[in-house]
Amino acid sequence: MGTRKFSRRGVIATALAAGVASQVHGEERKVSKAQTWDSVVVGAGVFGAWTAWHLRKAGQRVLLLDAFGAAHARASSGGESRLTRGSYGRDEIYTRFAFDSLPQWKWLSDLAGLPILHQIGVLFFFQKREAYVDQSLEVHRRLKLPTLELDRAALEQRYPQMYWKDIEVGLLEPEFGVLMARRAVQTLVKQFVKAGGEYRVAAVKPPDDSKALASLELSDGSSVSAANYVFACGPWLPKVFGHLLGPRIFPTRQEVFFFGVPAGDGRFGSGALPGWADFNNGDIFYGMPDLESRGFKIANDKHGPPIDPDRGDRFTSPGSLADARAYLAKRFPALAGAPLNEERVCQYENSSNGDLLIDRHPNAGNVYLVGAGSGHGFKHGPEVGRYAAELVTGKLKAIESRFSVATKAEQQNRAVH
Repeated sequence: MGTRKFSRRGVIATALAAGVASQVHGEERKVSKAQTWDSVVVGAGVFGAWTAWHLRKAGQRVLLLDAFGAAHARASSGGESRLTRGSYGRDEIYTRFAFDSLPQWKWLSDLAGLPILHQIGVLFFFQKREAYVDQSLEVHRRLKLPTLELDRAALEQRYPQMYWKDIEVGLLEPEFGVLMARRAVQTLVKQFVKAGGEYRVAAVKPPDDSKALASLELSDGSSVSAANYVFACGPWLPKVFGHLLGPRIFPTRQEVFFFGVPAGDGRFGSGALPGWADFNNGDIFYGMPDLESRGFKIANDKHGPPIDPDRGDRFTSPGSLADARAYLAKRFPALAGAPLNEERVCQYENSSNGDLLIDRHPNAGNVYLVGAGSGHGFKHGPEVGRYAAELVTGKLKAIESRFSVATKAEQQNRAVH
């Protein structure tokens, strides 16, 4: 995917109420009266940034807003790294989204100076040959993905630094790897602005969503108007749309850990290990090798307790650290007792079953809802943005019912891994 240049001629400049200072990439400037946009996108995380980018590519005048800044510390798109993989069992839609997103991640990575995509492969391994394995392989064959099936002997030969005695089979996906999350979003927002989009750090007030929106009020008392409004504000979606999404999106507290590797030991770096995920009989652990000298990452994919993204403290729990250490000692014996480099609390914003949300608001016809990443959404960002932009502009060829509000239940029953 290549860049597309846009002339700034005719592109409306950023505007707030008269005399109000607007902050764009740290620069203060005076702006004039409120203006009308084609689309306002609320939330500069991975979904919002890619949606804004695709809308701008379509020729729209786009304003991108975020209350704290792109990929900030409390955002689900903040933090260091995310896996991108194509194994989803029979859920071909997510395999396609991940695979079709790869060229766009590569394009962005080439622009960034530092890598956004570490294309080191991903290894998904299983204690027994689950139906998930054969379903994934069937989808991969259909999409012509070069996935390798490895038995225990092959795994032991390739990765002797890992314990394999309880594993039957692994799937190695060489086309995939690790995405640098914060860097990716901030780089994309920079490209969006270069292409003529407007970006502003500003908080919005929850709108009256009983009808189409005429304008959107900001926390400083000013307002912005647009033909369409896209809300891609992650764990804040159930707060902004409390009646509709409050019972249907479930933000959970997730804890990740980075452990130190032995000095001069290359066995745990990206030259020796891919990104990895252990199906672990449904209790998935995942991690990444020591990338960019931050440490060896490990986390449990199990949903944690509920979290309020505004008020939740970001201290990890002793129990989670103990679980991570126990898993590390079992699967990577040489790292037993490794020092803890860093710990972080982020969040998933889960739908009832793990499906994404990309749909028009059922009451407000010019409002679009994009979210419910459900712990696996980051990798799909480019394709989520494309789909959402085509939905907004009326160019979408086929609606995916699984992304609809109507399919989001009020009881959790996770089905997408």
